[in-house]
Amino acid sequence: MTDINTTSAADETTVQEQSVDTVTSEETTTAETGDESGQSPAGGGKAARLERDGEIAADYLETLLDIADLDGDIEVDVDGDRAAISIVDSDDGRAPRSLVGPRGKVLEALQELTRLAVQAETGDRSRLMLDIAGHRSTRRTQLESLAHEACEQVRSSGQPQRLEPMSAFERKVVHDAVLKEGLGSESEGAEPNRRVVVLPG
Repeated sequence: MTDINTTSAADETTVQEQSVDTVTSEETTTAETGDESGQSPAGGGKAARLERDGEIAADYLETLLDIADLDGDIEVDVDGDRAAISIVDSDDGRAPRSLVGPRGKVLEALQELTRLAVQAETGDRSRLMLDIAGHRSTRRTQLESLAHEACEQVRSSGQPQRLEPMSAFERKVVHDAVLKEGLGSESEGAEPNRRVVVLPG
């Protein structure tokens, strides 16, 4: 059985998505944000609306875990302008790592299904972010290290470096990391083989 913990952190900052595919922008696709317009809820009830999105998502995921007889607690937060849902280890067992899948593909698919479940209930498009067992945090650290190594290679060779194909979430992390290194980057190719190219300064 799953537990649902709800907190609110609406004042936490996030980077706003823009559908421009360069180092000065974020990687934006429906897989990452669910909203290519970049629009977010308006008005004083924004936090309450996002909390409601999170609660609907938590109910949906709790039902899914119960049907599949999987362990895990569900934590609900508000991270800037989106609901943030995490399936974490519970007292009864570990969160289902199998729901992350190779390169996070199952996680991305489950996130999209959860967004659709929220949209069906509210009538509004959801931009919630789903994480399982801290996968996104761990992957972010790995990608930042990869971006640093690629930047070092670009500085040394003066040639662009093409990275492995990545999801929209992963490409966004790399773009941000390269920007912090003072270099440029862009994305090329079509899904599912879209990748980041790190450019010489």
